[in-house]
Amino acid sequence: MEIVNRPAPPTGLRRRLWRLPILLYRAGLGPLMGHRVMLLTHTGRVSGRRRQAVIEVVHHDEHGYVAASGFGVKADWYRNVMATPEVTIQVGGRVLRVTATPVETEAGAEIMARYAPRHPAAARRLCKIMGFTVDGGQDDYREVGRHIPFVRFTPRQPHDARS
Repeated sequence: MEIVNRPAPPTGLRRRLWRLPILLYRAGLGPLMGHRVMLLTHTGRVSGRRRQAVIEVVHHDEHGYVAASGFGVKADWYRNVMATPEVTIQVGGRVLRVTATPVETEAGAEIMARYAPRHPAAARRLCKIMGFTVDGGQDDYREVGRHIPFVRFTPRQPHDARS
């Protein structure tokens, strides 16, 4: 694994293109997106306003959903959920109130190493976007996983009144 170029989060037209899937969710077409993409609704850390982002689900189990912040700790959605972790996600047609928590570095490395063989084309594309070159081996993907932050979105209990 080699770090070639760690890109900054997209701006301008590129940002608008990245945000197009939000319009699909808003149009009620979220179920067409499948279970590998989620709509994240969170609170802006500076503005306090409702914000949305569409991010890829890299892991899902009985404890919730996990996503990687491909643009690192500088991504707005990542910084926002770290400041206010009570958020809402929509995966397919299912809407969940969840709490966001950072995943430890080694656990993130293992998640990435398991993700890559299940979705090889997506893993290569994701690494390229994030500025990494990989040889395709699990050790390379594990190393990439050590360099990017992962977030677990754990469903809150129904009696939890926080939004």
